[in-house]
Amino acid sequence: MPIATIESAVLTFSLCLALSSLAYYKQVLTKGGTVAAFVIGMIIGIAGDVTWLFLLLFFLLSSFAATKYRFALKEAMGVQEGKKGERGAMNVLANGFAPTAVALLSTLNLGFVPVTWAGLAFLSALAVAGADTLASEIGVLSDKARLITTFKRVKAGTDGGISVLGEVCAIGASLYTALFGWLILYFLSSRVGLTVTLPPESWFLLIPAVVGFLGCQIDSVLGATVERRGWIHKKGVNLVATSTGALIAYLLLLWLA
Repeated sequence: MPIATIESAVLTFSLCLALSSLAYYKQVLTKGGTVAAFVIGMIIGIAGDVTWLFLLLFFLLSSFAATKYRFALKEAMGVQEGKKGERGAMNVLANGFAPTAVALLSTLNLGFVPVTWAGLAFLSALAVAGADTLASEIGVLSDKARLITTFKRVKAGTDGGISVLGEVCAIGASLYTALFGWLILYFLSSRVGLTVTLPPESWFLLIPAVVGFLGCQIDSVLGATVERRGWIHKKGVNLVATSTGALIAYLLLLWLA
């Protein structure tokens, strides 16, 4: 994938500035998180594709909605993110590492990361992040959580805890992320003359849909094991899960190609 033109770079800068400023104003991100989001957005928009920024916006909006859902109750339970649901720089970097890496690999023209594969890997990483966010932010409200490794009852918010509500949210987030990705990266892009960064076959959407849910389960298993033992923190778990999701998507493409 070629480096962005001056026009698309200016558009990327404008979108990143507007989105990061809005996120900070709405207290979605801290100051550090805002700076990290701006930098990541610039890299993805220039090295990847400017249309990928719309998927980042979609992820940001859905995460914000899930975070604010019954926030007073989550605050009373002591399971809220930050003071008011805001995300810091480390959280942004943990979830943004894999999409950024995919964008950088795609622009190197190495031959083994075609543009449509890069788009699908990018979408899969976002699907994992989205599924995990919704499963955590909404699933934490369930009073019937169980540890994913032993299925023993645990308190809401326990690392590695899952619930039927959380799993349903993870499936839903994976599906709508895949669908919205197809709408932006293929359907609209092909009709307005932009670079198409998804394979034309619609069944390929099964990959981010399945990988998103699977990556959420990987996140929970890591939370129940290495995170609970203190070997890795939550942000590290998020980074591993989203990166694994992008890698699984790529390996599936290799197998299906």
